[in-house]
Amino acid sequence: MNKRTFAIIGCQHAHISIFIEEMLALGHVCKGIYERENHRLAEQIARKYDLPIVASLEELEQESIDLIGCAAINNEKIDIMEWCEQFGKPIMIDKPAVTNRDGLKRLSALISRNQLEIGMLLTERYRPSVSTLKRRIAEGRYGTIVHISMRKPHMLRPEDRPDWHFSKEQSGGIINDLFVHDIDLLRWLLADEICEMQAFRSKRILPEYPDFYDAAGLQIKMQGGGTAQLYADWHTPESCWTYGDGRIFVTGTEGTAELRLSGDPLRAPLGAPVEASTTLGQEAMFEMTHTKSWHQVEIEAEPSTLTKDYLARLDGRVCSHTITAADIYLASKATVEADEGAIVIHSTGVSARS
Repeated sequence: MNKRTFAIIGCQHAHISIFIEEMLALGHVCKGIYERENHRLAEQIARKYDLPIVASLEELEQESIDLIGCAAINNEKIDIMEWCEQFGKPIMIDKPAVTNRDGLKRLSALISRNQLEIGMLLTERYRPSVSTLKRRIAEGRYGTIVHISMRKPHMLRPEDRPDWHFSKEQSGGIINDLFVHDIDLLRWLLADEICEMQAFRSKRILPEYPDFYDAAGLQIKMQGGGTAQLYADWHTPESCWTYGDGRIFVTGTEGTAELRLSGDPLRAPLGAPVEASTTLGQEAMFEMTHTKSWHQVEIEAEPSTLTKDYLARLDGRVCSHTITAADIYLASKATVEADEGAIVIHSTGVSARS
């Protein structure tokens, strides 16, 4: 693999560290980080990886840089993608790619021009438990898949969030921001496309942010007849051992599976605190079939990484997990359309978070 140079434009979320770490681990060189506003995070990441801070975007125009990583404010990412197209620099973006219909149209036009290779940090495909599940579904272990349910609660800690996180215009809101992962997984796991959706988003907290919604759900019908239910919220208690106790449940005609994405708190010794569990943070998978009772599945290591597969795509090679521009567009299209058509629920007395 040829050594590449890269830079970061937009450092508003620590997710960009995933891209930086994977690029550096592959022997590539970072020329610097440019961030207009969130200097604190940019400086933290720069110190951690011993990277330079770039004072202006113009400096990156003049540098010999092969590709860009981007974790800008969500509604500004499409501007940076168009900038990269102008200067011929492939880009890896944090999710979501766009936040509304206008951004989706611009993304579609950008992809149709076929002048820019876009990657997105849809990291869930690369979880060992999820890739193990993908292989077992493809092997027919659970028969025909009837239903998939994904539950993805998140911890909010509003005092640690930038103001733009609470602006639907800037962040895209809970459906665009959080469900793009699950939509991508659903399409990938089932090798199928969405044909119908019903969605809701609801508000219970933070009246000072009137267009910030803290819970959402989607009911989905796939073209092949399978169904799915997606749920996400910002209500994980701050005492939780992780940012959110995410679960995936699969029902097939021949068996079922469950993924506990942030570990298995029930494995703590009887009567001991959850923190005593030796499995916290370790993904766990369970299944049962008509011929075998409920049991834990050995999770297979995932040999590749998202960044490695993206670079392979730049070199003209496609891997089993490769996230294409079409995948990014279709996941973005589904979340934008779900958000536009969502039933909006307000509590009768929205109260400040205690």
